[in-house]
Amino acid sequence: MGDKLKKFIADFGWPRIIIALFLVVLFIAAPFVKVSMAASLSDIFNRFGMNALLVLAMVPMIQSGCGLNFGLSLGVIAGLLGSTITMQLGLTGWTGMFGAMLLSLPFGVLFGWLYSLLLNKVRGEEMTIAMYVGFAAVMLMSIMWLVLPYTSSNMVWGYEGKGLRTTITLDGYWNHQLSNFLAIRIGPNFTFPTGLILFVALCCFIMWVFLKTKTGTAMTAVGSNPEFARASGINVNKMRTISIIVSTCTGAIGILMYQQSFGFIQLYQAPLYMAFPAVAAVLIGGASVNKASIVNVVIGTILFQGILTLTPSVINSVLQTDMSEVIRIVVSNGMILYALTRKSKATR
Repeated sequence: MGDKLKKFIADFGWPRIIIALFLVVLFIAAPFVKVSMAASLSDIFNRFGMNALLVLAMVPMIQSGCGLNFGLSLGVIAGLLGSTITMQLGLTGWTGMFGAMLLSLPFGVLFGWLYSLLLNKVRGEEMTIAMYVGFAAVMLMSIMWLVLPYTSSNMVWGYEGKGLRTTITLDGYWNHQLSNFLAIRIGPNFTFPTGLILFVALCCFIMWVFLKTKTGTAMTAVGSNPEFARASGINVNKMRTISIIVSTCTGAIGILMYQQSFGFIQLYQAPLYMAFPAVAAVLIGGASVNKASIVNVVIGTILFQGILTLTPSVINSVLQTDMSEVIRIVVSNGMILYALTRKSKATR
């Protein structure tokens, strides 16, 4: 029994055990400080569905040896283009949401392919270059959102009739379209977003199946030992390119899930730091810079979003003051800093 416990601790890691225990303590403390457990659980489920696909987008690039995808902003931009074009076309409901997905994917493929051309030239420095690429893309799109020929009155600035607003509501389009599908409501405070969770589960299953295919296995082999993979006849650059495209497209779909849960589209500098919480979540879930799995995505997203949800609520109730945004920033940045600086012993 002792050996099994030691093995579990070694596999799961003390940092994640401490984070998980802290989350349990928050759950225990919440009722005593009059924090609604029903509302907190509902928020955690919703936040998990909002963010899980953005975290999932990290897996292909990690598995192929490209490291953590700090250029996730490219996928986010692809999703923003798909959703804004769909709104410009006036598509609503299920047609609008799935139309946004279909329109996002070509942009995701294009951006991912261009992104891969660069990353294949800078091996060993992918994460640093990816961060610069992501930031540069967001800055470029901050200009493009002003000059692209959108005309919908629901999207453009009213006083000039051109240039997209910073925040665009999804009311009347596909606001909470998936979250409300088959949603389970218990009492006034708890709602389980069944459709959203099922869609996330489907995407995770598709990613798991992809990683088990011949292409996925070859991609993992490239990440494990590129020289051996090359000697085995695997086209290393091609596998890396596929992983980057899959990651970018997953990020594009991920931001659409985020939007429909949030109820708004946020443009300009909003995508700038979206990669960091996703990176932190997958690392907290047990991944390293060269190995990740679907389990890491699920565990990491639950831990990260659970603490981010409960900590401000519990502390606010204890202090009898509203410091939620300050606490949320401190906790979020603290976990991101921990995740990015920890040394992982994970091996393939």
